[in-house]
Amino acid sequence: MTSSTNSTARPPRTAGASAAAASAADPAAATAGPATADPATADPAVADPVDAITTQWRQERPDLAESLHAMEAFGRIYRLSRGMGERMERAYAPFGIGRGEFDVLATLRRSGEPYSLSPRELTATLMLTTGGMTGRLDKLERAGLVTRSPDPNDRRGLRITLTPEGRSTVDAAVAAGVAVQRRAVDTLGPERSAQLNDLLRDLLAGLED
Repeated sequence: MTSSTNSTARPPRTAGASAAAASAADPAAATAGPATADPATADPAVADPVDAITTQWRQERPDLAESLHAMEAFGRIYRLSRGMGERMERAYAPFGIGRGEFDVLATLRRSGEPYSLSPRELTATLMLTTGGMTGRLDKLERAGLVTRSPDPNDRRGLRITLTPEGRSTVDAAVAAGVAVQRRAVDTLGPERSAQLNDLLRDLLAGLED
């Protein structure tokens, strides 16, 4: 909160300051100094912080100019992931869960009845360490959203099962989260949204080969 006794207004942030702040958050943005829009790469009317970063790199490393489109793409993907992650946390908060807990509940829910999986199955699906999964399960069990029980097919195993309260919680949370995601994507319109999904699917497939 700004003190009411402070009579000196804070100067507005400049484009250079915005780019420097972006650099601190984004490993691809490791550069400094004021940035100017590059008319060869971006319309100043729609330029974003990623444009400012790559403009600086073009000035400092012109030998990389032909490859900086890759930095631009992944810089925007990184920023989208971070920004939407924060929005999703806010969407799930009213239900008493965070993104980590939601992922566990959602994995159980979409597995179908009886909404029960082994810890190993959950860990493999969510790509978590055993310790990371245990912490999430402890929290969800205390909240009454899942139960742990012996696996009837494995004397040493356990089954993690969604409780009725857990199911109602994740059903409400997933609806709230999808609404947030749709508001963001709908700004593109149906055709561009479908094109975006096709492009991202192809890019992801290339990384997973």
